[in-house]
Amino acid sequence: MPLSLPALDRAHHLHPFTDFKALGEEGSRVITHAEGVYIHDAEGHRILDGMAGLWCVNLGYGRRELVDAATEQMGQLPYYTTFFKTTHPPVVGLAAKLCQLAPAHMNHVFFTGSGSEANDTVLRMVRRYWALKGKPWKQWIIGRENGYHGSTVAGVSLGGISLMHEQGGPGVPCITHVRQPYWFSEGRDQWPEAFGYACAAAIEERILALGEESVAAFIAEPVQGAGGAIIPPESYWPAVKEVLARYDILLVVDEVICGFGRLGEWFGSDLYDLVPDLMPIAKGLSSGYLPIGGVLVGDRVADTLIEEGGEFFHGFTYSGHPVCAAVALKNLEIMEEECVVERVRDDLGPYLALRWAELADHPLVGEARSLGLMGALELVDPATGGRFDRALAVGTLCRDISFSCGLVMRSVGDTMIISPPLVITREQIDELVTLAREALDETARRLSLPFACIP
Repeated sequence: MPLSLPALDRAHHLHPFTDFKALGEEGSRVITHAEGVYIHDAEGHRILDGMAGLWCVNLGYGRRELVDAATEQMGQLPYYTTFFKTTHPPVVGLAAKLCQLAPAHMNHVFFTGSGSEANDTVLRMVRRYWALKGKPWKQWIIGRENGYHGSTVAGVSLGGISLMHEQGGPGVPCITHVRQPYWFSEGRDQWPEAFGYACAAAIEERILALGEESVAAFIAEPVQGAGGAIIPPESYWPAVKEVLARYDILLVVDEVICGFGRLGEWFGSDLYDLVPDLMPIAKGLSSGYLPIGGVLVGDRVADTLIEEGGEFFHGFTYSGHPVCAAVALKNLEIMEEECVVERVRDDLGPYLALRWAELADHPLVGEARSLGLMGALELVDPATGGRFDRALAVGTLCRDISFSCGLVMRSVGDTMIISPPLVITREQIDELVTLAREALDETARRLSLPFACIP
């Protein structure tokens, strides 16, 4: 008898970010099809995808226009490289559209196949820029603890997730990390405003410790996504801008998660009034229908690379892949035509904030926060208001229960996060919040919390 799909998966497939042995013992969930904001598994369950795949299916599943764009481009030019002094209509059109949507000082884009590759490119461009400026000693890049910038060697090095650093040995040299603006986890002994100033001050302290003349760039996400949907205090980014203005240091704003409407603006840089020198992008660029990423490059860096750099020895086989570019361009056109970003800003984001905040009354929830269509719940022990013992893996328990309730929520430690498709409706937000509460209730029961703590 042929093996089942889960059995074949167990026998041959090594999943990303997975305990291979544990998954083999448990078995994989087989997703068979999807439409709108829902995915379906092989057992016939319909599940509301509260994570938009992996922060990326912004237009939802089943958009025929994107399928048609891919099909048409496949028939015309399924692949050709952008090496060898060549280009093609989809990549030219996409580059122009991106520079139209980006902050006004960003007029060039370098294409990659993913966000991780985009951040590899950032590292190369930052160090190449300073070498061309006659300052090759400007090598240090400052990132944030718990920041995420991909899982390649460069991406892991730029990011500050310790569990990733512990695997694989030393990463790229001359990268350091400062405290993150995670008020709930690290700053509740201060007012949020004061905590934001303190986190910005930590950047300046590190610059001075390393020496301004040796620091090349500061890299950060507008809102930390994979770290736990960490929304910085309102004081943080204005204070960071003041710090960076005092020193000759590039600003890299990682928009892989926040870009393309997630926060209610085209880019998180727009929301926080940032002026990045480099801006990695991916995920929502194509609504996840095909893999594509890139780096939007500010004029001062681009002009230097173009006018002074000669050949830039960097690129990927699939840089500007024609089918991926065609789908991404159609995706952006649909987002404009349907006013998706404006609807997130003016309607869906505020409505999610209203409904999501209601979950703060649950005994397991220490904080319920959201911005645009991104949200988090901090799970706490009702008896103490503090974190559970890590050995209990409460977040993982809640995640698995959430799936069984019909909702994809992701766990980052004991933080539950959501990032639904940008085309979700108010009624589906109501459903999402109802299912999240059901998952919290069942988690409390499984933990055998005192009766008074269980709704």
